[in-house]
Amino acid sequence: MGRVVRTPSLLLAQDTLQAHLPPNASVKAKLELFQQAGSFKARGAILGIMGLSQEQRAAGVVAASGGNHAMAVSWAAQAEGVDASIIMPETADPLRIESCRKLGATVTLVPDIAAAFELMQALESREGRTIMHPFDAKHMTLGAGSCGLEMLEDVGDADIYVIPVGGGGLISGMSAVIRKARPNALIFGVEPEGADSMARSFESGKPAKLASVATIADSLGSPYAMAYSFGITKENVDAIIRVSDNALRDAMRLYYSTLRLIAEPACAATLAAICGPLRDKCEGKKVAILACGSNISIERYQEILGG
Repeated sequence: MGRVVRTPSLLLAQDTLQAHLPPNASVKAKLELFQQAGSFKARGAILGIMGLSQEQRAAGVVAASGGNHAMAVSWAAQAEGVDASIIMPETADPLRIESCRKLGATVTLVPDIAAAFELMQALESREGRTIMHPFDAKHMTLGAGSCGLEMLEDVGDADIYVIPVGGGGLISGMSAVIRKARPNALIFGVEPEGADSMARSFESGKPAKLASVATIADSLGSPYAMAYSFGITKENVDAIIRVSDNALRDAMRLYYSTLRLIAEPACAATLAAICGPLRDKCEGKKVAILACGSNISIERYQEILGG
């Protein structure tokens, strides 16, 4: 893709970490937190911006996001010389808000993510801006597919692949690529218990919408699933696993105590899954997990972990 980083994969071989992993499992983590703008979102965002027509470029883009997508669109827009309007909830981590502004985006703060999406739609109509959707878009799925290709290059013979789930853009692209190359492998998605729209969609057979979202993993806090990304995910993923906020906290602490990585909750989701609900399935297996990104201030990190 040219502009994105070919992020590394790391065998989790440290004795202090292995004591927490499934017995006799070989676990490799793809460290997408070292990506441009700090997360996998940069892959799809740059594809979306590069695909704009000259007329669309002139009008600019708009995105609603509380975190990683906002930063990725800001970065991609700056890289391509396109004006970006970013709508963020007032509760967003100040580090993310300031990062978007430093990247040249105009940031508007609103009370919550629902209001952000409403203003995004309004700016599309009022100013003619192109919406950069955080997950339900072909460029986001294709961008995620490039991450899947790299994971296959690094650990293409894994028995189990574990991918975090927000709205579904990441897992739809990664799972489609992995499934074609590894038809017999198991592919699991991981969602927070308080933002489990994809798990509910799998259970009902159609995209589900949540009445509310309650999780520390704001980067995985989509209030709904949508038809395009849900359809691809349902076709290629074996199951969606839920993890609690406390399990996310434990995995964040584990990343720091063993690897000195300051992982935001979303980044820790797959580690939480293999140490918890997927532990038995992963025993004795070759496992690949994704550390999807980490844009979090020290203040927010300490607040989440209770000091």
